[in-house]
Amino acid sequence: MSGDQYGRYDHTIQVPPMPTAPPPAPADGVRAVAVAVLNLSGLGLGYALVRRWALMALCWIATAALLFAALPADPDGVPAVALVLYVAFLVAVAAHGARVGLRTPLAGLRRAPLALALGLLLLAAPAGGVVLYDDARDEATQQMLLDRLDEADRMVEAAAGKPFGTAQADYTKALSVYSDLRTDHPGSRAAERVPARLKTFYTTVGAPFARGDYCAATAPLKYLRTIPEGMPETDLGDLKTWPDDRLATSLYACASAALTAGEATWTSQFGELLTAFPDSEQAGKVEPAVAAAVLRTEKELGGAEPCTAVQRLRTLGTQIDGLTAARAAVGDALDKDSRRAAGSADAGAYTCGVDQYRDGDFDAAQTTLTDYASAHKSDKNAARARKIAIAAEIARTVPAAGKTLPTTRSGGSISVTVQNDSPDEITVLYTGPVTGSFTLKACGSCKAYSFADTVNPSFKPCDNSGKNYPERTISLPVGTTYFLHKPMGDSTATPASDTAKLQSGYVYTECAYTTQRLGSGL
Repeated sequence: MSGDQYGRYDHTIQVPPMPTAPPPAPADGVRAVAVAVLNLSGLGLGYALVRRWALMALCWIATAALLFAALPADPDGVPAVALVLYVAFLVAVAAHGARVGLRTPLAGLRRAPLALALGLLLLAAPAGGVVLYDDARDEATQQMLLDRLDEADRMVEAAAGKPFGTAQADYTKALSVYSDLRTDHPGSRAAERVPARLKTFYTTVGAPFARGDYCAATAPLKYLRTIPEGMPETDLGDLKTWPDDRLATSLYACASAALTAGEATWTSQFGELLTAFPDSEQAGKVEPAVAAAVLRTEKELGGAEPCTAVQRLRTLGTQIDGLTAARAAVGDALDKDSRRAAGSADAGAYTCGVDQYRDGDFDAAQTTLTDYASAHKSDKNAARARKIAIAAEIARTVPAAGKTLPTTRSGGSISVTVQNDSPDEITVLYTGPVTGSFTLKACGSCKAYSFADTVNPSFKPCDNSGKNYPERTISLPVGTTYFLHKPMGDSTATPASDTAKLQSGYVYTECAYTTQRLGSGL
């Protein structure tokens, strides 16, 4: 072979394939701890350094879920289940990150100690977040308590326009809120505002007193006196005694008005005043008020309704007797008032009976004056009371007999003999210019006449000269005299009446007899 000869040489270089992940690195405990600590931040940063992007995203999702459950901050905090699951998740990703980081080289931060330092620094973020969340939670709690306080305030404000009986339940609920705030949350802003709210509460509940509605004020003021039992004494201060003087004033004013109006409630109110506030200025006014009421009612005896005044005086005496607590507080003064009321009522019974007679209420007048005369035999009006009672009894049968009020006059110039032609003992009542009564014994030989006898034109009782009729002769003045013959004892005969117009120069005979009822005739 001539010339240059060239040979051909083929040389092929084999290039190995690129690895899909970094080759395993030597085990490094610091690196493992760094990855674990970075994962504890909740952001999956440890996974980022070892290029586990899906696992990092999972950490972000878990942290976002926790934030969704925790925010906005709630007084109750993060739900316990969510918190436990999240902590368990962090522990799991930290452990997994440590295992992965033990032999996986880091991307970005090549030096494991630097990554560990960064992880420790980033742990401050969750810790700071916990602190901030606790602050937010405390603020939420404060706001919740303030809202609860505002709700109680609105409840009090709404209740102010209702009657106390209706509003009391709302007042009690609001008071319970105030008490709970001071007891269960003493350091809260809401609790610090409770003392000021209590002042408003007291003035709201006690508003009827400020308006001068004393009777309506007694119930709410008594309610306010019970508040110290459920509230810390230090919260109340001067409010503890705030209702006392106002309640004493209300009890006195309301009782005085009831006493003047004749209502029965004054005794319980005065009794309560004297029991609860025996040394108060208002308690010292009780007895003078009662004495004034007795005196005022005594003056009414001379008015248009003396019977009403008598009844009022009797009621007053009974009511004063019932003030047992008052006796202990004001000594014997009320006893004297009671005796005076009873005495004035007894004395006023005469005036009452006369008024009943003049009004034509003869039944009541007879009862009133008979009782009066019986109870006051030596009284100057006793004799006339008996005569008016006689006239009233006659007027019950003969109303004309009650046209004039009897006097104590007696005797006259005309002789009238009354005979009894009946088997019943009778009482003869008469009134006119003079008034009186007497009794005639029964006629032993007499008997009741038949109705046919009485309608016979020739019928004339007391006309048997052979009989000895019981009789009595009285002297009467000229004028009209009304007689009533009333059987006595167990007789069922009906009283009979007769009217005699007496004139001078005549002698009159009045005869009583019995038919189906007691009859009479002149």
